[in-house]
Amino acid sequence: MKKEQMRELTRDELLQKKLETEEELFNLRLQKASKELDNPLRLRVLRKELARINTILREDELKIRTLAVSDEKSEVPRKSQD
Repeated sequence: MKKEQMRELTRDELLQKKLETEEELFNLRLQKASKELDNPLRLRVLRKELARINTILREDELKIRTLAVSDEKSEVPRKSQD
């Protein structure tokens, strides 16, 4: 997933994506340890994706950039500082 697509996700969706990525990364590390890993490049891709997610979440926390607001909540959207 590209960073532009990630920035369009809500905070909850990003947190869910982070959990899924961490779980997949853990499973691939187990496969690597047991010498059953088919695609070693996938480890690098997942590490970079996890870093992007963490960066986007941190930017939102510091109010450098804002994430999309969920439709379920009636929050007032924050102004973007781009």
